[in-house]
Amino acid sequence: MAETTADFGAGEDGLRPVKPLEAELLVVTGMSGAGRSTAADALEDHGWYVVENLPPQMLGTLADLVSHAPQSIPRLAVVVDVRSKGLFTDIRTALGALAASGVAFRVLFLDANDNDLVRRFEQGRRPHPLQGGGRILDGIAAERELLQELRDSSDVVLDTSGYNVHGLATAITELFSETGPVALRLNVTSFGFKYGLPVDANYVADVRFIPNPHWVPQLRPLTGLDKGVSDYVLEAEGVKNFVDRYVMALEPVLDGYRRENKHYATIAVGCTGGKHRSVAVAMEISKKLAQFPRVTVTTTHRDLGRE
Repeated sequence: MAETTADFGAGEDGLRPVKPLEAELLVVTGMSGAGRSTAADALEDHGWYVVENLPPQMLGTLADLVSHAPQSIPRLAVVVDVRSKGLFTDIRTALGALAASGVAFRVLFLDANDNDLVRRFEQGRRPHPLQGGGRILDGIAAERELLQELRDSSDVVLDTSGYNVHGLATAITELFSETGPVALRLNVTSFGFKYGLPVDANYVADVRFIPNPHWVPQLRPLTGLDKGVSDYVLEAEGVKNFVDRYVMALEPVLDGYRRENKHYATIAVGCTGGKHRSVAVAMEISKKLAQFPRVTVTTTHRDLGRE
């Protein structure tokens, strides 16, 4: 995944996130091969107490223990994967019981595209735990179907496609290394439709209605990060109005996320190739969203380095 990033915004006091007053519980799950072990290592490096391969039935017991001694274990991450016995029948019950008990927790779901998952299993020379006598792709498809509901209800869905170990560790650090969680973290990512939709997108904006700088010879070799392209895109008829109205439409959504204790969302902005229009518009949307209170915005450009 070719990617560049830029950070906007800050915590509630304008400088840093607010330190939590109670223990944090993070449930880490997702597709096999999407990087749970790497994520666990990164969390441990940043002060989280990590429990791997915990049976879902024990989530409530562990959460109760931590909630009564937040000073001892202020940040607990529990990794649950497909090999945990009874995952698919018990994880929903376990998470529902946690919610009913009033224990504050978040669910991090790690995902990746099929090609990357296949490559990782082949490089590791190991079968997918659900493939049985079939292909790796068969196991991936079965797992996607089983985990779809859990993915849809997760607080954070992180697409690890294209990441190596270091890239994933960096992404986990950006999300969870602060002294406390910001109220809401947004990732605005540009992409090219011809390379497919980002799998972790909560909202998708299509900016292919804007005149394409690709057809302007002096702008073609540049990107949306260059002023000439950015000016060309943002000054096109209707673009500033579109950006203003799109950001305005997101305001009640962000308020709803706060009420529902949702801490992370991805807003994807797409053009044909992910080089010019989507990059410029994503940067502009990020700047405006960063003006909202208690919001941190990260901007990524998924397809910027592609030909």
